Amino acid sequence: MAEENCTHNCSTCGSDCASRQAPQFEQPHTKSNIKHTIAVVSGKGGVGKSIVTSMLAVALAKKGYHVGILDADITGPSIPKSFGVKDPVEGDENGLYPPKSEGGIDIMSLNLMLQDETSPVIWRGPVIAGTVKQFYTDVIWDNVDYLLIDCPPGTGDVPLTIFQSIKLDGIVIVSSPQELVSMIVSKAANMADMMNIPVLGLVENMSYVKCPDCGKELHVFGESHIAEVAEKFGYPVLARIPMDPALAALVDAGRIETLADNPLDDAVNLLEKTLG
Repeated sequence: MAEENCTHNCSTCGSDCASRQAPQFEQPHTKSNIKHTIAVVSGKGGVGKSIVTSMLAVALAKKGYHVGILDADITGPSIPKSFGVKDPVEGDENGLYPPKSEGGIDIMSLNLMLQDETSPVIWRGPVIAGTVKQFYTDVIWDNVDYLLIDCPPGTGDVPLTIFQSIKLDGIVIVSSPQELVSMIVSKAANMADMMNIPVLGLVENMSYVKCPDCGKELHVFGESHIAEVAEKFGYPVLARIPMDPALAALVDAGRIETLADNPLDDAVNLLEKTLG
């Protein structure tokens, strides 16, 4: 009964159950070499988490790091589209090899294994979670400095599987400026805290629109609350990303790697200091 009512927060629990044992993380492929693993999460959908993952990957690659993206949003994969990657996943007796973007970023996504990228993936949670683990254990991530995991939104099966099964250096939480953001971020932050996973920082997407005439910031979705949330939890703000039609055009064209002014460039400097 104790395990059925488990909150995954062992610090406040006196039960002697299997959950109190050290986490049994999945091991990456024997030919993989991954230095740092970061999950990008959000408490709700529609905040641009996948775009943030893509921009962070581009910022890291710009500094000379070899980056991989594990697209864990199995039923709504969008990472290949952002990078214009259409090459199918190849494999042999050794394992699976992720296709590379034009800039050399390794990308593993279920969309690259479908004959038609518009085909729906109608799977139940356990199958989806198992696929995500296979993307980590069966794929050869060769000399990757930073492996970014683009999680589906919320705190359901897949994020929980990732938190429990893959050894993470930390997570980046993506939010938007709406009033309810504090509650949504709290859900993701509390989940990370329960699983003893560090929060590396917050990113506020769609933070504002810059007027092309006067340069004034227009807060379409209301005033930003990211500073309040960051202070409440003690997390750094990695970036406030404006709404930019030019960015959307690059994503639609599969040319995210040509982004010239990346709001996440400074975030990389902070991650370097944090992770070493």
